[in-house]
Amino acid sequence: MPTILRTNGYRFFFFSREGNEPMNIHIEQADRFAKFWLNPIQLAESDGFRSGEISELRKLVQENKKLFEEKWNEYFSSKS
Repeated sequence: MPTILRTNGYRFFFFSREGNEPMNIHIEQADRFAKFWLNPIQLAESDGFRSGEISELRKLVQENKKLFEEKWNEYFSSKS
């Protein structure tokens, strides 16, 4: 599971088995997690984060969307 970014106590990553899914990014902090689709940016699921934190996470995903897409494409294009 490649880690793409660590910031503000959050770890942004995707799972290596997700190449057949639409682009997404997982976020974890301690025992809390969230998953966002990247195109368009939309919350897929979450557990443990409050709504204000989800808004902060959405903003971080928007700010780093290009990086996440580049890393996703790099990783999964090398697997085909």
